[in-house]
Amino acid sequence: MASSDVNVPGEPTQTGTAMVETVTSAIQDFAPINNIHHHLCAFHFYAHDMTRQVEAHHFCAHLNEEMRQCLIYDSPEADARLIGIEYIISENLFLTLPDKEKPLWHSHEYEVKSGILFMPGVPHALQYRELEKVCKTYGKVFHFWQVDKGDSLPLGLPQVMMAFTRDGQVSDHLLGDVEKRFDVSFKEEREKRAYMKGPDHGIHPLANGAGKGLVTKLREVDCPPPDSVPRFFF
Repeated sequence: MASSDVNVPGEPTQTGTAMVETVTSAIQDFAPINNIHHHLCAFHFYAHDMTRQVEAHHFCAHLNEEMRQCLIYDSPEADARLIGIEYIISENLFLTLPDKEKPLWHSHEYEVKSGILFMPGVPHALQYRELEKVCKTYGKVFHFWQVDKGDSLPLGLPQVMMAFTRDGQVSDHLLGDVEKRFDVSFKEEREKRAYMKGPDHGIHPLANGAGKGLVTKLREVDCPPPDSVPRFFF
């Protein structure tokens, strides 16, 4: 999906704004962003509706060997829209999660072994070394911008997203479009990755929504203020 498919409302960036950005970029330290070390392309679907499928470009940084965090864009282009985030953790960390938390996380084994999760432009030897690790992990994703609906701004609530776990789930049209644009063959990748292994204990039955759909909903609750602060909302 090209980021230009949806026009974001607003005036074009002014010259003065661009000049300030040029100066601040030379002065400030963008350490969290500069720690991003790889780009993964994959596909997500809304956890309550598998027919809504989105191309997702992950730009990820390790916090340590067992956890990484990713910014998700709708394309790898300079004008791409930031549509979500994903946290990726090891099997060991996933197993420490409370059972009520586990359904929010999805497995990566099928994505990796089927070939539909890949690192654009990275040589196979280097890419496979990283994907062997990803194959054993779990991810938690929220999307904020429903670009598949054509929204020109990030409207509505953040939604839980899931990853595909078996053949026949992801749209052939979506797969074909990505294969063409990135010059990859998912069939060939599947054959080459057959040796890779998923979680050592198998995919946990509570992962991937525990086999059920999940949707984020807004619920009103009482919000008592501190005694010293008047309760006013504007």
